[in-house]
Amino acid sequence: MGNSSYVPSVCPYCGVGCGLFIEVKDGIATGLKYMDDHPTSEGALCPKGNSCLDLVYNPQRLQYPLKRVYDHFERISWDEALSLIADNLGQIREESGPDALAFLASAKATNEDNYLFQKLARMLGTNNVDHCARL
Repeated sequence: MGNSSYVPSVCPYCGVGCGLFIEVKDGIATGLKYMDDHPTSEGALCPKGNSCLDLVYNPQRLQYPLKRVYDHFERISWDEALSLIADNLGQIREESGPDALAFLASAKATNEDNYLFQKLARMLGTNNVDHCARL
């Protein structure tokens, strides 16, 4: 039986940035522990933070790209998915202009990920960036 270790992390749910330790045993996240000395969370988490590991092994979580083919979805490679996205974004931008593009960011991504996401939108020439936390 392997040993448990605690990996420092940040809660993925909102922009507050609460700290927590993820318990890892044999390479699998098995639990969480509060960071008592974290300046934001001060040894506590909200209900969403307390349930953040429920996402990791949820059977409904997408683990690979899917492409709609008529009335169903088919699994595709990451390379194919990224190429398809890049091609379609480029085509829309070329045919209809950059303001035909819009980006919806996620509260389940880190602040840094969302920052890079909006930088991508700006690089493509649009200010059409929104975030689900605003809703």
